[in-house]
Amino acid sequence: MNTFSPERPIRVLIGKVGLDGHDRGARVIATALKDAGMEVIYTGLRQTPETVVNVALQEDVDVIGISILSGAHMTVLPRILELMKEKGLDDVLLVAGGIIPDEDARALEAMGVAKVFQPGAPLSGIVQFIQEQVSTRRQQQ
Repeated sequence: MNTFSPERPIRVLIGKVGLDGHDRGARVIATALKDAGMEVIYTGLRQTPETVVNVALQEDVDVIGISILSGAHMTVLPRILELMKEKGLDDVLLVAGGIIPDEDARALEAMGVAKVFQPGAPLSGIVQFIQEQVSTRRQQQ
């Protein structure tokens, strides 16, 4: 059982950007986050970075999670970071998961993606990372 109890539930937006048509992983992650007590908004398939960031702003999320398998991660994620900065979402955590090579994962994290989760990452580790990061951010506000 989850012992994390913030003043309000963590709100997470799960997005699938671009032409990637496979969302099983995104749905598994969404379920794990919900089971941990988080509120999850799922954008569905084939969204634009602009749509994802606008929904994140409207829904007042703590975390944006992007699931990407198409190979477009080095285009999509920097664009999302740019839009987040433009919209003042500096306090929102951006995480990504999917088929992302180690070298690209390191580059994305250096750009500002908080964490890249690759295939096989334990769900409990993803939940714990999000809980810890959001808790730290909330304490700093």
